[in-house]
Amino acid sequence: MIKKWGLCGLLACMVLFAEAQKLPVIRATSFKKDTFNIIKYGAKADGITLNTKSITDAIDACSKKGGGVVVVPPGLWLTGPLVLKSNVNLCVQRGAILQFTDDKDQYKVIVSNWEGLPAARNESPISATNATNIAITGAGIIDGNGDAWRAVKKDKLTESQWRNLLKSGGLVSEDNRTWYPSESSKRGAKVEKAGVLLNGKTVADYDSIKDFLRPNLLVITNCDRILLDGVTFQNSAAWCLHPLMSSNITIKNITVRNPWYAQNGDGIDLESCRNVLLENSSFDVGDDGICIKSGRDAEGRKRAMPTQDVIVRNCVVYHAHGGFVIGSEMSGGAKNIFVDNCAFIGTDIGLRFKTTRGRGGIVENIFINNIAMRDIPGEAILFDMYYMAKDPIVLAGEKREAPKVELKPVTDETPRFRNFDIKNVVCYGASKAIFIRGLPEMNIHDINLSNITITAKKGIEIDEAQTITMNNVKIVTGEAEPLIGIYNSSNISFSKFTTTDKPRIYLRLGGEKTSGIRWLQSPVVADSQLVFEFGATKNALQVQ
Repeated sequence: MIKKWGLCGLLACMVLFAEAQKLPVIRATSFKKDTFNIIKYGAKADGITLNTKSITDAIDACSKKGGGVVVVPPGLWLTGPLVLKSNVNLCVQRGAILQFTDDKDQYKVIVSNWEGLPAARNESPISATNATNIAITGAGIIDGNGDAWRAVKKDKLTESQWRNLLKSGGLVSEDNRTWYPSESSKRGAKVEKAGVLLNGKTVADYDSIKDFLRPNLLVITNCDRILLDGVTFQNSAAWCLHPLMSSNITIKNITVRNPWYAQNGDGIDLESCRNVLLENSSFDVGDDGICIKSGRDAEGRKRAMPTQDVIVRNCVVYHAHGGFVIGSEMSGGAKNIFVDNCAFIGTDIGLRFKTTRGRGGIVENIFINNIAMRDIPGEAILFDMYYMAKDPIVLAGEKREAPKVELKPVTDETPRFRNFDIKNVVCYGASKAIFIRGLPEMNIHDINLSNITITAKKGIEIDEAQTITMNNVKIVTGEAEPLIGIYNSSNISFSKFTTTDKPRIYLRLGGEKTSGIRWLQSPVVADSQLVFEFGATKNALQVQ
């Protein structure tokens, strides 16, 4: 069971999570005190000897004797892929570096998973499947040697970094914008849905692009009672931590580090997991920081395993595409998620909720409280149902067109976002304060935003949404025009809304569907500061 929060935390819980009645209960791990030092199994800390067999022998011996602690003492330990087994705690002690080899021949191509689809992937440096009561603990470092696998975009490096990368070997793309570590990696980049095992494809079909099928650093599949505590996980080839279809997960006091240019370099992706506690941890990565997923498109809906009953608290995210993120692969759904007391510093987007047509799935009952942000290059808070699978911040020279808005039938491929409660958020420095964009056929709805102060270049934009409540929201911006834009949305309420600026256009309402916009206990807005266009009329706005 998770520990009690104490008096102050308990009071906060009562307010924030009243609708949830109680927080999830996470069953803890428990291990025998017997220790199995990898040195006794022949391991050598010389940075040259490949210790895969020695460490595997220690894990096997520990498991066969009923479990205990496999000790990785201080030193540089080179190894190939490792598999955790039930009742084993892999303890990487302070001063120890568990360094995974850059020899790709040590990694077999296996049947795995990519964004919810069955896929051929190189086996992960550390994995566990169908195990119970497992842990990785200590204060040491686990390094995935991701630079040996990753392609790198020129736009994400300085000129000197790019020149040094070219000198290291590898190949570049025809447009000279992307570097690949090998011919196999470059070849795979040209293969549509590379690695996906659908339509009769097998692992053997992808031998020629093996290097492109980058492994996640840690993959835990169908496991129960998991503990990650104290360790630094870094330099992953793709996602760093990937618990998949697992339950009763406790993750605390960890550090996750990837280069900011690391493609798909997510910090943690909780996919189709249940009963999770993530706390007191920090992330500085190349893609989304803390991310909730549940499979992609038809395969994710078929799996039908939402990520649910999750607590995230007391975490810090530095560079990332998003601080706390849900989606876009959320086809199995996500619900009953509690986020409290987190800080995002320099993340491209702060709170990021993304999906697109074709996903399906329902994201609901999301409770977020006490979020501090600064230096956000994109949106502080974003809901977007037109996710384009691109970096959230446009790179130099890149051009993007706005998505085409068209009404389509509602099917099981239509995603849904509803029932979010976001409170007590402060952000100093963002490109845009709040962005909410739903689909014409499936509006985002029932979003409550309260006690929020955001300093940003632009204000609030709401498209295709219903029943959005903003209470005691303050936006500080120097160039927003309009300060608030609303298009084809209804039942939008602003209560005690404030700003320090005097925008020439305060409210711009557009679209025939726009109605029920309520302006309550907020500053007086002159008629000259209101714009009604594209079918919206003055009757859409009610001022009280």
